Amino acid sequence: MFTVVLLTSPAKPSLDPALVESLRNAWGGGDAIWLAPDEAAEFELAQIPENFWQVWESCQALGVDMIAVETRTRTKKMLLADMDSTMIQQECIDELADEAGVGARVKEITARAMNGELDFDGALRERVGLLKGLNASVITKVLNERITYMPGGRALLATMKAQGGHAALVSGGFTAFTEKVAETLGFDENRANTLIAEGGVLTGEVGQPILGKQAKVDALEQITARLGITEDDVIAVGDGANDLGMLGRAGLGIALHAKPPVAAECDLRVNFGDLTALLYIQGYARVDFAA
Repeated sequence: MFTVVLLTSPAKPSLDPALVESLRNAWGGGDAIWLAPDEAAEFELAQIPENFWQVWESCQALGVDMIAVETRTRTKKMLLADMDSTMIQQECIDELADEAGVGARVKEITARAMNGELDFDGALRERVGLLKGLNASVITKVLNERITYMPGGRALLATMKAQGGHAALVSGGFTAFTEKVAETLGFDENRANTLIAEGGVLTGEVGQPILGKQAKVDALEQITARLGITEDDVIAVGDGANDLGMLGRAGLGIALHAKPPVAAECDLRVNFGDLTALLYIQGYARVDFAA
């Protein structure tokens, strides 16, 4: 059995009951279950219909995300999450670059790297090199003044952990940021790259080895092995090209507000919902949220 989940932005909930009923009837689905009024609903199907992606396009035009998952295995034991533009709303290196006066150049490189147009390791070294001479205290300033959290993150973490889940934050960004984000949201562990500083000033170098696309896959393998669970027990979320490896391997790999080339390679896409979409996809109703 499969479950089709329909959801909209919690900031502007606009899921039309008529849409849910028309799809359920057209596809011979089970009774509609509302996970949140005007925001998220689901119904079961025996199989995915041939016109699923045609209907998906029509739903997108209405501001509605539609996702189909296997019913039996949809609830996961572990969250593996990217940080930049996923758990937070910014790219940390872009914010540091603004403070260093090289924002435009770094943002251009970041965008191309996240679209998969550039080698991640080389792009990271080039961007970090442009930060050479920046006072390391700027990191704290950026954390305090520029970083905002993606809506729904606290509820996602709290709810999964209340059910015994494990949460890992794995980023191609920097530990100076992941440590703070992990502590604030309640992640059990975090992995990221290290910015090297000497005498309180950034050297323009990043610690080796660089944590990129393969390192996220390695984290998936290593953490699941340590916990004694399978990769199918994991829900992963990210938005950039360096997330594709873990998104493809996890039981559920969610492309969240992803760059077009990334979204094109993922069947599970959330373009309008926030991080609470990951709870609806797993079968949690809003009344089940722990936060």
